[in-house]
Amino acid sequence: MNGMDGLGTEDGAVLRVVVVDDEPLVRAGLRVIVDAEPDMTVVGEAGDGVDVPGLVARTHPDVVLMDVRMPAVDGIAATRALVDRPGAPRVIVVTTFENDDHVLDALRAGASGFVLKRTPPEEIVEAVRVVVRGDRVLFPAAVRRLASVRAPAGDELRRAGLTEREAEVLRLMATGLSNAEIAARLYLGVETVKTHVGAVLAKTGARDRTQAVIAAYETGFVRPTG
Repeated sequence: MNGMDGLGTEDGAVLRVVVVDDEPLVRAGLRVIVDAEPDMTVVGEAGDGVDVPGLVARTHPDVVLMDVRMPAVDGIAATRALVDRPGAPRVIVVTTFENDDHVLDALRAGASGFVLKRTPPEEIVEAVRVVVRGDRVLFPAAVRRLASVRAPAGDELRRAGLTEREAEVLRLMATGLSNAEIAARLYLGVETVKTHVGAVLAKTGARDRTQAVIAAYETGFVRPTG
């Protein structure tokens, strides 16, 4: 599904979204926002994380908009239950507070990013497109600061054997730049940047760029700037 540019995916398919939140009004609001877009549609809703695995198995979404705090099974556990499945959807945490430690735990569990519930509608739907493309990380500086505070300083990523160029690419990934933006910054081709990103993921053992960036902040390989 990567390679999407503009509406929908590269083959014109409509993005399928599942909304998970224990507040019916929040679910209704997210459904209205998503369904208003021509390139995406809500294919299912759930009020608790316990219902997520079955719902995803029935509806095959591309993205799950996931609340963190829910009564029986929270969004962290629900995310963890999804991400290692073949063809797993991307997960975006939708939360009230950006400085909530639970957000970082959800990112560690495999979420691709997060947005605040007060985020403008156009930014929420763009977040769905961003995580499907997979070409940038989707979390603000507050999470970077959380990761830094909780991180043991260390050199685990330095021992991963990154080349100087790969390390440079990882540092730019950690600022939220897309592949195209990194390419422009380093005067490289986009395909070359994609190759470097792939090498970073392989050497760090990260499942995606979000996990690589979280590890970079937590190990002190990258320091927050704001």
